[in-house]
Amino acid sequence: MKHRKLGKSGLEVSALGLGCMGLSFGYGPATDKQEAIKLIRRAYALGVNFFDTAEAYGPFLNEEVLGEAVAPFRDQVILATKFGFKGGMPTVGVDSRPENIRAVAEASLKRLKTDRIDLFYQHRVDPNVPMEDVAGTVKELIAQGKVKHFGMSEAGVQSIRRAHAVQPVAALQSEYSLWWREPEQEILPTLEELGIGFVPFSPLGKGFLTGAINADTKFDKTDFRSIVPRFEEENRKANQIVVDKVGEFAKRKGATPAQVALAWVLAQKPWIVPIPGTTKIHRLEENLKAEELVLSSDDLKEIGNVFSQIQVQGARYPQHLQARVDR
Repeated sequence: MKHRKLGKSGLEVSALGLGCMGLSFGYGPATDKQEAIKLIRRAYALGVNFFDTAEAYGPFLNEEVLGEAVAPFRDQVILATKFGFKGGMPTVGVDSRPENIRAVAEASLKRLKTDRIDLFYQHRVDPNVPMEDVAGTVKELIAQGKVKHFGMSEAGVQSIRRAHAVQPVAALQSEYSLWWREPEQEILPTLEELGIGFVPFSPLGKGFLTGAINADTKFDKTDFRSIVPRFEEENRKANQIVVDKVGEFAKRKGATPAQVALAWVLAQKPWIVPIPGTTKIHRLEENLKAEELVLSSDDLKEIGNVFSQIQVQGARYPQHLQARVDR
């Protein structure tokens, strides 16, 4: 697999990474540990060297599984994890106090069975802690060799600028896909200006763009999508046109809808590295083939024209979670 550089940080990773969250959090019951390890190792065998986790996924379980899975080839991979929730629990609230950042770093190092975190993200901006203190604390961890690079997740332009002035931000992680293009307004121009890489999560629209979900799909009560407005039955029905259009285009290209959706994200900027997640090896293999699908300028124009006429229905987060997104 080809590699990409995340902005000007010097951090080079595979063009597609693996988002590990869904293996133990967010999309129903956790995947069997041995199956999860098998999937992570298969991703590595196929050229993926960029793996994304967080203390909050599980919580804690996800980091442990990832640490065990990559132990045989730790020095060949880039591990990204995150701090910023109280006790690692997103439901409890945010906590980016310097003492918590330091404590999370130590705990994550142990769970990941490693001596350094390659990319340490602030999971959500904490309005009670000055961004300068957050960036300054990560800067200290970098000086100590415990962290290599600083990242932010779902952060707005002002927070990014303030943090970057103290400790260069290597990457920003936010949702971005064919059906969620808000980052194009302010985020992407700012990242380009500052030389920061972009790591889109949910590049497959939390599974919707694959075509595997429709109005009749029933979500497990532990599946995060069961509380997301965009995934309410009526909205799924209205948004089916998105999948239909991607599917039509994919058919002409001899590709799958997932591959088209990922190839589209990859085509936007050379410093964008999507991190699709999955629990199934056949889906993993399908997703990774997206890197070979090259979309021409005419293809991109056609997709752009089609999607400019579609109004996607439903918010991407319920209100209480949207309040944590720093825009």
